[in-house]
Amino acid sequence: MAKVLGIGGVFYKAQDPQALRDWYARVLGFELTKWGGASFAGASASQQWSVFPADTDYMAPSDQPFMINLAVDDLDGIVARAAGAGVELLDRQDTPYGRFAWVIDPAGVKVELWQAAPD
Repeated sequence: MAKVLGIGGVFYKAQDPQALRDWYARVLGFELTKWGGASFAGASASQQWSVFPADTDYMAPSDQPFMINLAVDDLDGIVARAAGAGVELLDRQDTPYGRFAWVIDPAGVKVELWQAAPD
């Protein structure tokens, strides 16, 4: 039986795509390709798909109807880089599933940074 194997990408519109690409490269360390995106081969973190009720405040303070979760290998390092770029950290949490931190990108999208818990 045919089935979906995982999340293949995140795609969304922005008023200034190049400025947004530059922000992700500078703040979160994305290595951009010639076509303007980023590829993450060999990511070891699990991938999730979930739907929330329309009245959830989980994506707040963003007013976008979605959020991006990015698996990272060094949450402290990414948070330090973002702070150095003047990005406000919304929150941080350590959970049994791993460590989380949240920021808002220049397009107003909430970005959840996740370092998986050790096995």
